[in-house]
Amino acid sequence: MRILISAGEASGEMYGAELIEALRRIRPDTEFFGAGGESMRRAGCEIIVDAKDLSVVGITEILGHLPKIWGLFHKLIAAADRQTPDVAIVIDSPAFNWRVAREMKKRGVPVAYYVAPQFWAWRQGRVRLLRKYVDKALVIFPFEQEFYRARGVNATFVGHPLAFIKRPEITRNAFAAQYSLDSSKPWITLMPGSRRKEVRMNLPTMLQAAAQLGSNEVLIPVAPTLEESWLKQQIGRYPVYMVPDARGALIHSRAGIIASGTATVEAALMKTPFVMVYRVSKLTYLLGKPRIKVPYFAMVNLIAGEEVVPELVQDEFTTKNVAERTREIMGDGPVRERMVNKLAKVKEMLIAGSLPQDSAPGQPSTEGSTPPERAAKEILALQHS
Repeated sequence: MRILISAGEASGEMYGAELIEALRRIRPDTEFFGAGGESMRRAGCEIIVDAKDLSVVGITEILGHLPKIWGLFHKLIAAADRQTPDVAIVIDSPAFNWRVAREMKKRGVPVAYYVAPQFWAWRQGRVRLLRKYVDKALVIFPFEQEFYRARGVNATFVGHPLAFIKRPEITRNAFAAQYSLDSSKPWITLMPGSRRKEVRMNLPTMLQAAAQLGSNEVLIPVAPTLEESWLKQQIGRYPVYMVPDARGALIHSRAGIIASGTATVEAALMKTPFVMVYRVSKLTYLLGKPRIKVPYFAMVNLIAGEEVVPELVQDEFTTKNVAERTREIMGDGPVRERMVNKLAKVKEMLIAGSLPQDSAPGQPSTEGSTPPERAAKEILALQHS
């Protein structure tokens, strides 16, 4: 069996690697090729298009990179024509993956969309694309299944891929020794995004805010879609430690300043208090804001149905605001205590929502119970549908 798999950003690439491993456990003879990064390569996927080259965000930003993206798209489709996949899997990254799904459907290849686009939050009219080009939408939040099925999409809830991630076992002292950190100081983790444009928009204000918070160790986990040398240039003169282990950094940090996205869910699962920030170009924001149909940007707040973490978006994302809100959650007091308790509840909700119906709470490790394993079984069923 041969599968095309396309993931265009850091979180999708991570999910793709886990999915490949789950598929291989069921069908060891399966071959994989597609778009992704180092994690997918290590899992056994032949990388035709590197995910680093697809890391673009925002309407205006995508327009500026269209010739390059178009070339990468044709490179991937040409590989598909040579290798003739039995199934195609697209993960997140709708701007690129819609076209991949469309071309695969034209060729009669069944298409699964893992981590389907969150059209319930914005651009609901685009649900028609799922109906037209996707045979199975694999969704990661319980309410998404009902939303998409009500609109004619063949959707199945498989659980959130991060729901059962393990807390790092490394101690704070061991982590400090490994990366030459001062364990006697508080640590702050900055996560500016996995795309270059996101980093350029978010990181300067994050660094300025962190510098105002006193004598702390500042950590930046390096996303797999970014080059460490490039990130170092963006950091400039600021005293920052770049580390490869995001979860280790989060679990041992006093607080985080985190760009909207998957990293906010990771921080919640590590129960690390954080401030969510985000900035895009003014034109992208003006074009996109009227289409947003949800009350919050942070997935943590959407899951909880209330503001668990502060959201500083666009004009509210200033050095002063970030420093003030981060200082509040770093101190011992009711603000921090409330957030830690609320994050623990969000974690419980995410795990409970991702358990199979016949599993008891706290028993997620039974065979076939993890989200990637459930997704793998749904995907393999497409070959015979």
